[in-house]
Amino acid sequence: MRLDIYRPDAKVARFLSVLALFGVSYGLYRGIQDNYLAEIVHITAFERGIVEFFRETPGLLVVLILAWMYRFTESRIFKIGIAIMAAGLVGLLLSTSGKVITVICMVLFSTGEHIIMPVRTTISLDLAQSSKGGASLGVTSAISNAGNILGFLMVTTMFFVFSRLGFARTDVLQFKGVFAVAVALMVAAVLIVLALQESTIKTPRRRFYFARKFVTYYILEVFYGARKQIFLTFAPYVLILQYGADTSVIALLLAICAGFGIIFSPLTGKLIDRLGYKFIMVSDTLLLIVVCFFYGFAHRLFPPQVAFIVVCVNYVLDSIISLASMASNVYVQAIASSQQEITATLSTGISVNHLISIFIALMGGWIWKVTGIEVLFSISAFLGLLNSIYAATIKVETRSTSS
Repeated sequence: MRLDIYRPDAKVARFLSVLALFGVSYGLYRGIQDNYLAEIVHITAFERGIVEFFRETPGLLVVLILAWMYRFTESRIFKIGIAIMAAGLVGLLLSTSGKVITVICMVLFSTGEHIIMPVRTTISLDLAQSSKGGASLGVTSAISNAGNILGFLMVTTMFFVFSRLGFARTDVLQFKGVFAVAVALMVAAVLIVLALQESTIKTPRRRFYFARKFVTYYILEVFYGARKQIFLTFAPYVLILQYGADTSVIALLLAICAGFGIIFSPLTGKLIDRLGYKFIMVSDTLLLIVVCFFYGFAHRLFPPQVAFIVVCVNYVLDSIISLASMASNVYVQAIASSQQEITATLSTGISVNHLISIFIALMGGWIWKVTGIEVLFSISAFLGLLNSIYAATIKVETRSTSS
């Protein structure tokens, strides 16, 4: 890993260590989440949208949560977010598989996750040297993806061992075992993050930060939030309900996605720095439309086994395309006046993103139930197209460069 992208006085070891532990723990959690909901909690495709509505609500409220914590530094908020995520995992480990308690624990985990989203980005950008923000985001993303890979592969390995020991596919003890390991790693992350050096950056007092110069960013977040939510919520359920993918398959696919993330995150970051955020935000549309088409229509075009492979490839392409979302963060950095303004804008952007996301999740479940996945993913393709068309209207700020 090249450390010349960071400021000479920056102490990044603990921050990156926490990201690595967080990545493994999150990989364990994410690797079993959808199968746990479908096979243990018995959440239907329609109910999956309802679950996602509640799970994503903290993203809508994150700007209010961060405003409430305006006296805290970014590093302290980061610590609080990690601790809340640990509490959510403990709840999933110790609770029964009832629908209500499961959703409550997932919302708690999601609250911590959304709290750290904007401050993690701000800390990463703050640690970077001037004009190296994209590369810094790429490195931190790659570290998280490396942790995710280990977590996903651990899930695949554990479920393989469980099957050899005679456990049934729907035996809840397998899932609880994975939750136990995830809890242990997240607790370790909490212990390390407590020693993280306090920064001086604080969130501003504003509850919502709407500046005219960021209007384009907010609108892009609406489009992006709508199209990504369809993938995030329903793509795994397509594999599970439509093609019968078990936990090992889903976790292995997620590991492959994270592996490509390690390769393409730094490359995407460098491309953002070299080609510009506008080019990256616009250029992902063609692949997105192809992905949407095959998600929705592969089962009508190919035999079941071939369609399953096509959708698995789609799943990986989808993860690669999502890396382009880093460009919007660099766009905000380019036009912001301070680090505090970056945090305020990103946290408001997350809320704007989730304002549409939670309703798309509800509507997506209904659309799937009433019309099928063909219409659902066609809508996602259209939203992606609108996203790129609007991104093309961005007027790039000309900045003098110095080496």
